[in-house]
Amino acid sequence: MLELTMATVAEAEAGATAGMLMAEAPSEPGAVLRVGRDKSVCRLSTPDDWLFVSRVHLEFLCGPEGTWQVTWLRGSQPDPSSEVRLTMGEYVQPLAYGGTVPLPRGGSGEIIIQDRTAPRSVNVGFYHEV
Repeated sequence: MLELTMATVAEAEAGATAGMLMAEAPSEPGAVLRVGRDKSVCRLSTPDDWLFVSRVHLEFLCGPEGTWQVTWLRGSQPDPSSEVRLTMGEYVQPLAYGGTVPLPRGGSGEIIIQDRTAPRSVNVGFYHEV
């Protein structure tokens, strides 16, 4: 099972944990969890006016072996207005626009979508329960 928690943070709210959203999916091949502004396809959705987040920004997909990967889906713009990075403990890795990274089996961490133009972010914590 993959468990996700999401918090949207603006500078004025730094340190606040109110409004945290959660989603989960079984580790079965083809299972999908999405993060973005489009509430019709995303299990975790951000405010509509946070345009640095695409309609469908991140996609978590379970592969045939029950392992998960995350993809920063390319949006309608050639250059994104955000940066995405993966953190696991002390390890930090930027995620390329359109890139995919495998998540560690049984691991946990956080994916941060950072607005390039304002002090706001979307923090998505993940935990892969085996």
